[in-house]
Amino acid sequence: MDNTREELKNNLIRGLEKLGFNFTDNEVLSPAYPDKDSIRNVYTAQRREFIEQRASWLEKTEKRALPYFASGDEISPIDIVPRLELVKSPLHVDIFRYASLLWSIPVSPGYGRRMRFLVFDNSNDKLIGIFGLSDPVYCLAVRDSWIEWNDSQKRQRLWHAMDAYVLGAVPPYNYLLGGKLVALLATTNEVRERFVSRYTGKPSGILGIVRQPHLVLLTTAAAMGRSSMLNRLKRNDQFIWQSIGMTAGWGHFHLGNGLFKDIADFMRNEYPSKFATYKFGGGPSWKLRTIRSCLQELKLPTDILHHGIKREVFAAPLANNWREFLCGKDTTPSYYDRQITDVAEFFRDRWLLPRSQRDQRFKMVNREYIQQLVRAEL
Repeated sequence: MDNTREELKNNLIRGLEKLGFNFTDNEVLSPAYPDKDSIRNVYTAQRREFIEQRASWLEKTEKRALPYFASGDEISPIDIVPRLELVKSPLHVDIFRYASLLWSIPVSPGYGRRMRFLVFDNSNDKLIGIFGLSDPVYCLAVRDSWIEWNDSQKRQRLWHAMDAYVLGAVPPYNYLLGGKLVALLATTNEVRERFVSRYTGKPSGILGIVRQPHLVLLTTAAAMGRSSMLNRLKRNDQFIWQSIGMTAGWGHFHLGNGLFKDIADFMRNEYPSKFATYKFGGGPSWKLRTIRSCLQELKLPTDILHHGIKREVFAAPLANNWREFLCGKDTTPSYYDRQITDVAEFFRDRWLLPRSQRDQRFKMVNREYIQQLVRAEL
């Protein structure tokens, strides 16, 4: 094996051993994750490196974005009124990117179709939370089984689903269960209407087909295994987001922190003709195919892709006949009517006001605390 291969192989092994992977002669064992803190630790190095590499960008962005985050004394729970803003302007981009750094795990920018939203509080013009929608992954067994899709139906109808790759509230609104509000707002009429405005007459990125802009399903996966924010999130005895099962614990997130870049560079340099086919739109999960091919060339077990974190998958249907539409039995969805004002009123009475009365931690938050969280100093 030449030096490039040997160096990459050793770097992969060392990087994974730091995360708790155990290499033997014939196999690799993924680490155990007894609690959410152990899962957060897997992401810690990636998050810190991301921040360190972007120190100058962070300082500049922080000056523009941080004033839009509330301190606890700027919030009156009874007066909270949410407002959705589609990310378009450079300022909104900065606010969204800065807010995403509050997540314990590095937030992917999404791929393919992408719609990003900021949720503001009209009472003080401060940020409540964010959510981002992008193309769903093609291969997700727990979703496909729940929908009762065959492969032909999925190829034709996956376009009508979007995945919430980031979804939640920022401090201090997270202490007021603002994540539930953001999750509810993602399923409202306004989001569907923005989808219609953006994708009417637009061909799909992979097949180039122009489809009717019907958005009938949202999905998301809990990064920390299970989600208390989305669990049993329902209104009028109807589940808004429902748990549909667990992933099997396979993927490539643990090959971040520079490892995937090294893999891609190796395949690009050593196998350019093969790497040319590994791109978005060339088939299910181009990253996974790139990694698998590289592991084979390095004679490393593909079990490296088994990180062992089983993530709870949630789905939010947006129409009464969502399954019939996604399976091709109905041609037009019969949408739920979810107005932002109705959702906000329900959230206020069901969660916000009771929480604000029994938990006062939101009052202790200031912008310095938020800044420290973003910079991974806490």
